[in-house]
Amino acid sequence: MLADRPVGVPAATTVGPHIAQILETARSTANPPLIIHVRNIGDVGDADEPGTPGWQLVHDPLPNEPVIDKMKNNSFAGTALGDLICEEAEVVVAGMQSDFCVRATCSAALARGNEVLLIRGAHATYDRLEVWGNGTITPAATVEKEIELELEEAGVVLLEMRDLPGIFADR
Repeated sequence: MLADRPVGVPAATTVGPHIAQILETARSTANPPLIIHVRNIGDVGDADEPGTPGWQLVHDPLPNEPVIDKMKNNSFAGTALGDLICEEAEVVVAGMQSDFCVRATCSAALARGNEVLLIRGAHATYDRLEVWGNGTITPAATVEKEIELELEEAGVVLLEMRDLPGIFADR
């Protein structure tokens, strides 16, 4: 999804570097947080079929950073993620796709009682085909904003990339 177009999401050229910057900032703090990488397990023939290039993580985890494999949009469903993150923990979410995995994981974390932080410019999706709208296309940027508003209304804290230095400080 972070490949160049036409395969990747429209915001791939900014989202990939932003996620790398988030990881670098988190890893370089005095008391680094637990960083958990989540990888989707697709079906045979899917772009994220295990062992294919689309399944590989773009940002390499460090040896102390767990990798969770998931089969559903919600990263907590059927995984050990809930065992790694206590219900009192603050959760920073970044990744793909805003209208599927990001939305479902943020919602599940809120339901567990976690405070959830979502960083604008560190999640993305594809343009949306409006099946009930005569085949019109909603641009990915519009879909991403819709998801941000929906999640903010549900209780997710939205932050900007410029807020990054303070996110991991004194935690």
